[in-house]
Amino acid sequence: MKYFHNLRAHDIVSIVFLFFLSILNILFYSRIPGWWIFITVNTAVSLFILIFAFRYSGLPANNFLRILRDWHPVALIIFIFTEVGYMVYPIRQRDYDELLIQIDAWMFGVNPTEWIAQFSHPVLTEILQVIYATYYFLFLIAGYEMYRRKLFKEFYYYILIIVYGFYLSYIGYFLVPAIGPRFTIHDFLTKNEDLPGLFLTDIIRELLNRGEGIPPGVTNPEDYVHRDVFPSGHTQLTMVLMYAVWLYRLNCRKYLYVIGTLLIISTAYLWYHYVIDLIAAVVFFTVTIWTAPYIDRWWSKYLARHLQDNN
Repeated sequence: MKYFHNLRAHDIVSIVFLFFLSILNILFYSRIPGWWIFITVNTAVSLFILIFAFRYSGLPANNFLRILRDWHPVALIIFIFTEVGYMVYPIRQRDYDELLIQIDAWMFGVNPTEWIAQFSHPVLTEILQVIYATYYFLFLIAGYEMYRRKLFKEFYYYILIIVYGFYLSYIGYFLVPAIGPRFTIHDFLTKNEDLPGLFLTDIIRELLNRGEGIPPGVTNPEDYVHRDVFPSGHTQLTMVLMYAVWLYRLNCRKYLYVIGTLLIISTAYLWYHYVIDLIAAVVFFTVTIWTAPYIDRWWSKYLARHLQDNN
């Protein structure tokens, strides 16, 4: 038990999710290119989490290895997002965009991204595209304030709800694979002309496209892009972030409220998501903040019980 007593709830959630992905890789190995690489890396990452928890949790907060141990979920989330991106379509082998489009049309009588297009303007597009790209940085801002103020208990719970929320959204990608309105309702290849920005928009889009698996210059980007539309992770996790900064009354909360609200708007304005994706994100957000405390309390009680048994 001594090898596990320094594990935190978010460590357990990550190890369980890595194990889940490894099982999927085994079950669908014939469909997933490089499946054995994913399993090997998932195992190595899980061992990394265990070793760092055992060796470096008790170090001073300003120690580099302690900082690496506390902040490694940032890199882990991006790695797992990439792995999931290469797994979803090979496993499901279909997209549900037509269903999502029909649901949006049923709710609103129009395709919302086409309707929103009447309000587009290069200045607004530039602002929203830049804000959309700040997504991951917003989590660092809130986390840094907690860490700087030595609110470690709050910081670790914050990491839990962020990590857990991301993993729940990844499960949504498996359940309802889709590529989004920029490919289905609009023309992805002419997006820069149809929805232009000013100076940074095209550069940011190219970087984001590469992060989603789209090689530059391809004429069939829908064959490469990750199926990461339902739910809107940008919406779900931004709501989790806004909930956390409200919960802990962080100084950065007023700025993050504004940026977070604009970021959520940008997901539909920039044609990344259908509106039903945003509605689903609210549901996933609710599940995240409702169930995360149970996970946290369960792990705390488990540790307390086993530590007491060992004394």
